[in-house]
Amino acid sequence: MRIGEVATRTGVSVRALRYYEEQGLLDSERSPAGQRRYAQDAVDRVRLIQLLYAAGLNSKAVSGIMPCMETGMASADMLDLLAAERDKIDERLRELAETRDRLSHVIEQGHLTRR
Repeated sequence: MRIGEVATRTGVSVRALRYYEEQGLLDSERSPAGQRRYAQDAVDRVRLIQLLYAAGLNSKAVSGIMPCMETGMASADMLDLLAAERDKIDERLRELAETRDRLSHVIEQGHLTRR
């Protein structure tokens, strides 16, 4: 696939895809004309990268985690890192749930005062 197709299928900008390559998160081959070509699994890989970024991980952490995500195997040190990242995500989820609950309360109160 060409870079534009990967961008379209993932909703990620071409610039972001180039950045992922610079960070070693995504691989491509070059056509004889110098255009980037991606394997079919690039779409799934980009979506996983996006999920990890959305969970709050930086590119260094994502770079370290990606091999584990692909193989399902990790060293003892990596397991500790993965557990720490998971714990951070759990905390963010608790904070988001609290924010959602507060918004729900305000919405409920707003509906009650309209009646």
